[in-house]
Amino acid sequence: MWEAAGSEVILMDVVKHDRVVAAISHLPHMVAYSLVNAVEGYDRFDESILKYSAGGFRDFTRIASSDPAMWRDIALMNRDAILEMMDSFNGYFAELRSLVVQGDGEGMRRFFEESKNSRDGIL
Repeated sequence: MWEAAGSEVILMDVVKHDRVVAAISHLPHMVAYSLVNAVEGYDRFDESILKYSAGGFRDFTRIASSDPAMWRDIALMNRDAILEMMDSFNGYFAELRSLVVQGDGEGMRRFFEESKNSRDGIL
């Protein structure tokens, strides 16, 4: 049925499925929710700076408009796989932070280029 609708059906074991979905679906939602809260909670001004958001921020955080109760339940039901991916993400974010702290322009360029190449490969 799914193939008739144009989908590619891939079979995988439950553990792999949970880790894959945590990486490509759940982590992006966790990041988007956290990013919106970080920007909304930024307290250097007497106003919310969310009103200055434009296309990039809105595109990136669109999924933070998803149903909070549903995502609470997903996070609770898939806690271990989500935590594994959050830890992995934290490692990459820490690496990028370190490059910024060091002012390592070439390191940042390589970091961004690796990401760009990976992202371009899924288009």
